[in-house]
Amino acid sequence: MLLGARSEQHWLRMCYGRLGHLFPYLPGQPGYHKRLKAAGPLLAAVIDHLARQSPSWYDPVRLIDATPVPYGTSRETVKRSELAGWARYGSCAAHSRWYWGLKRYLITTPDGMPVAWCLADPQIGEREVAGDLLAHAARTGAPRPGLILIGDTGFAGREFEDLVAAGYAMSLVRPDRRDEAPRHGSIGWIRQRIESANDTLKGQLDLEQHGGRTTEGLYARIAQRLLAMGAAIWHNWAAGAPAKRSLTTFDN
Repeated sequence: MLLGARSEQHWLRMCYGRLGHLFPYLPGQPGYHKRLKAAGPLLAAVIDHLARQSPSWYDPVRLIDATPVPYGTSRETVKRSELAGWARYGSCAAHSRWYWGLKRYLITTPDGMPVAWCLADPQIGEREVAGDLLAHAARTGAPRPGLILIGDTGFAGREFEDLVAAGYAMSLVRPDRRDEAPRHGSIGWIRQRIESANDTLKGQLDLEQHGGRTTEGLYARIAQRLLAMGAAIWHNWAAGAPAKRSLTTFDN
């Protein structure tokens, strides 16, 4: 991901042509694909480890957001895909479009370090999925009492706010809706941070060109991109770089 290889074929060609001396053995594309799918849980474990090693882990703020992960653009793909039954049609309000695929939920620190994430049916309510994601994060010890969870208006609702407060001893902060009394304002200045992290994943790490065709393959490819961003953030903290989410160091 960090070296610009956007597919398994591209990566293996790069390894054979330029990096072969670094590897005692290189599998073919089918063997590499099999290993990649099996490594999905390991990729997730490394993301969690790097997050806990970064100074931003101790920041009192967490950001939560959801973004589309499109898969197919043709009706034949929708009917024949192994993801059918999990992936479904959903709408993306930010870009005024419909897509077929999944929705990725992500909790990060303010610098964009992934803390917890999941993939979900886009037709399931955001608050419902976020509640399950928080429950999963709690089982790993990720959330701690006193944190401030910042989300958009899609997470508005008394039940979800009570869940965050009573279930996890955290505070939910979101933009004010037009039909309620002012509380926090637009909070765009902090929301921009996770939007920028999403831009990094989609723009520089090609999140929407993941190429996954199976449940395990899609999971591993999303984890690859999250790990690439997390590794860059961890490295930039260790190196004292001023821009923690910058990938410029790895462009060459």
